[in-house]
Amino acid sequence: MTKKKLTLQELFDKTLKNRWRTAPFVLRFTELADHTGTVLVIKERVEKETSESGKKLGSLRDRGTLYGENLKILSPRLKPILEQVVDDGGVPLDLQRFISQEGFKLRDNLPLDDEAGAKIALIVKLQSRLHNPDRLELLARRVQRFSREEAAYWLGRTTHYGADANRWAVAGLRTMLCGTTNNDAGITRQLNKLR
Repeated sequence: MTKKKLTLQELFDKTLKNRWRTAPFVLRFTELADHTGTVLVIKERVEKETSESGKKLGSLRDRGTLYGENLKILSPRLKPILEQVVDDGGVPLDLQRFISQEGFKLRDNLPLDDEAGAKIALIVKLQSRLHNPDRLELLARRVQRFSREEAAYWLGRTTHYGADANRWAVAGLRTMLCGTTNNDAGITRQLNKLR
């Protein structure tokens, strides 16, 4: 007897529904007035205090949005990152299934661990001014190869040091990962090595 695969809504309701409330990162599927179609918003939980019960409280801070053509281009690169997210018992949460036509119709919050959250936040933050498919793919493939610690370090460098320093860190990291111009033959060479 084969086990019936849950629909995405059933999967969300059964295993994911409230996990986002305590997850270090949240990937929100939503709509925004100034964009057509689904918008992915990556949020990081920033601890601000401890309650009387000793539980750390935190608020969610936006780390970036992904939509339109860039969402279409980067979707295949997000899936392998999401495949690695597991529950406390080591069971995969199957979050990669939500990066699909069916998943983009839902309006839910997906819980992400530190590694997946930092990597996706970096990709989303760095892609904002890029529109070349090869540079976007190269950027995502290189961030995907970061360790958890590298991703957390670079996300911190691009978010916690003030507006000017953050902007410079984003520009420098973007240059380091995918060059400065769309016409650079090195982009194709680097992509061929990573594919």
